[in-house]
Amino acid sequence: MNETPPSLLGFTTYLMSRTGKTARRRLAERLAERGLRLRHMAVLAALVDLGPHVQRELASRLAIDRSDIVKIVDDLGAAGLVERARDTADRRRVTVTVTPAGRTLLAGLQADALAVQDDILAPLTTRERVQLAALLRRVHDRTERGSRAQRPGR
Repeated sequence: MNETPPSLLGFTTYLMSRTGKTARRRLAERLAERGLRLRHMAVLAALVDLGPHVQRELASRLAIDRSDIVKIVDDLGAAGLVERARDTADRRRVTVTVTPAGRTLLAGLQADALAVQDDILAPLTTRERVQLAALLRRVHDRTERGSRAQRPGR
């Protein structure tokens, strides 16, 4: 039996971490059923939400190592979900664009993510979910600003 020590239950950061790990694992399991990982979804989401990206900038935006982004984009390209094009002025620059199939797949992945979210947040009312999301966004925004300040030049 896995029982959380009561003294840890007083730490919101501990509860966020444990809950986040559970949510991440469940979403990863859903994505694995489609042969994908969370990073595949992140790349598709970035391309749909923010438009085409130079591969190197995509890696930086998503905090993914440049060598890893190549593999992720390779996977997505092989599945017909993204297209790559070399910059004619600078052959080192590769621009990645989502395809219609990638957009369609992302919609399904987002539905999977919402299903996991609904399951994780089942004990909360709709109002509590909205409040939790707003509070977490505030914390997220502050931590993102802090991590960007610590990574100059990226």
